[in-house]
Amino acid sequence: MTADDGMPTPQRYWAIVALGLGIALAVIDSAIANVALPAIAADLNTDPASSIWVVNGYQLAITVSLLPLSSLGDITGYRRIYLGGLLVFTLASIACAFSTTLPMLATARVIQGFGAAGIMSVNTALLRHIYPQHLLGRGIGVNALVVAVSSAIGPTIAGVILAVGDWPWLFAINVPIGVAALAIGFGYLPKSDRSPHKFDVISAILSAATFGGLIASIDALGHGESFELFLLELAATGAVGYLLVRRQMGKTAPMLPVDLLKIPIFTLSICTSICSFAAQMLALVSLPFLLQTDLHFSAVETGLLITPWPVAIAIASPIAGRLADKYSAGLLGGVGLFVFALGLLSLAFLPDQPDAIDIVWRMAMCGLGFGLFQSPNNRAMITAAPKSRSGGASGMLGTARLLGQTSGAAIVALLFAQLPHEHAPVMALLLGAGAALVAACVSLARMYERPALAGLRASNPEADPGMHADVLKEQRDAPDAASPPDKPTD
Repeated sequence: MTADDGMPTPQRYWAIVALGLGIALAVIDSAIANVALPAIAADLNTDPASSIWVVNGYQLAITVSLLPLSSLGDITGYRRIYLGGLLVFTLASIACAFSTTLPMLATARVIQGFGAAGIMSVNTALLRHIYPQHLLGRGIGVNALVVAVSSAIGPTIAGVILAVGDWPWLFAINVPIGVAALAIGFGYLPKSDRSPHKFDVISAILSAATFGGLIASIDALGHGESFELFLLELAATGAVGYLLVRRQMGKTAPMLPVDLLKIPIFTLSICTSICSFAAQMLALVSLPFLLQTDLHFSAVETGLLITPWPVAIAIASPIAGRLADKYSAGLLGGVGLFVFALGLLSLAFLPDQPDAIDIVWRMAMCGLGFGLFQSPNNRAMITAAPKSRSGGASGMLGTARLLGQTSGAAIVALLFAQLPHEHAPVMALLLGAGAALVAACVSLARMYERPALAGLRASNPEADPGMHADVLKEQRDAPDAASPPDKPTD
């Protein structure tokens, strides 16, 4: 068991390495298969449309299992869920590498997605047990740095591997890294207190159906499904979601964290995250079309021109994490998202014949703004919850990101279906700027909310005695995240 306020060094550094390796594997594998789809389709003698299940199966598995696994982490311990997910991911990577048919590969990818969900669902919750309170923002910044770098280098790694070998090596390379992460994790990842409640299987099924149905229907709409069928699917998903919410009401530790959603700072952070990731995806999906189709850059040039975006995130995230330990997340997020919106607007109004510098500084501006927002927002979200509910908060963090990304990608697909192709990317960037501005306003609203006590008043703790006792204790012991804390002494 670790100390109440983080782990001592050097054990903390080894735990950070274990977390970093696992989350890097999960994030890289989200992007690495996209590059390999043509090679996979050709080698397995299948059509490109069917091969997309290699990507969709992975994403859908993550979506349906994030909240159930985060809830299970509260019950059994975050360490067990993380290491279990890492083990499943590593074994599934072996199965992917030895797959000889598309059904085999798609099945292995679904299993791999469940493993990735185990890693992602409690990753942020573990940070809260690894770092002392006054360094938590810094830790979340480092975590965001790993995610940003992994996202940036995923396609590059895929290109290098495919240049010297066949597609199975894309998955085989995960195995030694996964084994190393498991070995370090077993030795150094912290144990956490376990919640006494039992795992709710029915809620897990309802949660999977709700979020899986929502993501699948949004994605199908973006890929040509009729609007009438989309509305029907949305109504059915809403009915299941209603049953889920009804079942969660009154529970001390609900799988869908309706108790945490009663805390204003948590809910505002969730809404900020959904809007900002939708804005990011609107831009990242549409920019390659703008650069290649409208501005006639090559695919290689397009990749290089987009690179300043993730590089700027990688630079800004750890800095923002340090600032988040001292300043309001509402202010930092609002400023960052305003800069992000300006960057998107500047890309929408590129000159007719831009040179590389015209594009590079705009990309960097977007990445700088997004990086300034991300770490403080994640810190506000995770610290607004009681420590025993860190798993639920971590699961909602991942779910909000997926909802935003899926919605943004679906909107881009709709724009391409409804508008001339030369106008769709610019409209997507304008909508992205609008979503970023909405997110900035929501973020600034957090400056007027106390992170825990305001939520306690709203959530009527008398209806559920003891439910928020640990929040009250943390609120007394920890500095108010809505105002700058005193500078800690090391």
